[in-house]
Amino acid sequence: MTAFDDDKPRPRGELTLQVVPLPADTNANGDVFAGWLVKQMDIASATLAGRISQGRNATVAMDRMEFLSPLRVGSQVSCYCDLVDIGRSSMKIHVDVWTLDRASRTPRKVTEGLFVYVAIDEHGRIREVPEQNRLQAKAGTS
Repeated sequence: MTAFDDDKPRPRGELTLQVVPLPADTNANGDVFAGWLVKQMDIASATLAGRISQGRNATVAMDRMEFLSPLRVGSQVSCYCDLVDIGRSSMKIHVDVWTLDRASRTPRKVTEGLFVYVAIDEHGRIREVPEQNRLQAKAGTS
């Protein structure tokens, strides 16, 4: 990386999900539903939460989102996830969403959000994230 790269925004976190919105994912105006995008973000961040917690988890909160640019049908949507905090049973995961339109070579950021999960057992009760995973995450090696 050079000093010239500082002004080139990049996705934060690891690529967790890639998907392409289809015409069925649009509203009457032909725009991709915001709810469709939130669903993809939840799937991506839940995937990371499941790896960290080594089992089931439940979404308990989602922070504010702002849509920075439109999402077009047929574009490649990429969700990048980054664990930002971990507790005894909870995980906070930041999600960056970038898109690559079919006619473009330059990805652009669409939105970002913060999702909070708790690890749950087979009965739906809160359980601890395995201690080894909590320690690794706090050390930044998750």
